[in-house]
Amino acid sequence: MITPLSRPRDATEAVRRDLTACWTEVVNAGGAVVPMGCPLPPVTQASLRPAVERITRELSPDHSRLLVATVNGALAGWLLLRREAHPLAAHCGVVNHVQTHVHFRGRGVGGAMMRHAQGVARDEMGLERLQLAVRSGLGLEEFYRKAGWTEVGRWPGALRVAPGDDRDEILMSLPL
Repeated sequence: MITPLSRPRDATEAVRRDLTACWTEVVNAGGAVVPMGCPLPPVTQASLRPAVERITRELSPDHSRLLVATVNGALAGWLLLRREAHPLAAHCGVVNHVQTHVHFRGRGVGGAMMRHAQGVARDEMGLERLQLAVRSGLGLEEFYRKAGWTEVGRWPGALRVAPGDDRDEILMSLPL
């Protein structure tokens, strides 16, 4: 089941705790979703909690929504869908923090969340296009291509994962 959260009050303490725990496991398992202001892996829940608090505090039906996937009541994954803030780009949305809990990978959770995000963006938020950025070297661009996304550019070597390990940041787009 995928539940959209569109207001800060929707993100209960239990939800925020589950998001933080999921994010910690995903990052420490090699996931590419490391927020600004957080150290590079390994991370702790305490280091990720401020990012979860900021995301949930900024939820708004018109501008920012969380999509939370559960399987048998357990958090299986989540993503953030937000409208571009600048008026010239307000018809576009950005998908951030796409993650599937390590215990639920390979079961279609990520694909289901991406399909659901398209419907919410188009039908509920009135968006016309989605965009996201992906770290190269993890095969993520192929996941998004299968979901209908198109690579529209790259920032070569933009992400330094470790000394001597620079990765491209891949820019992707999806018309709705």
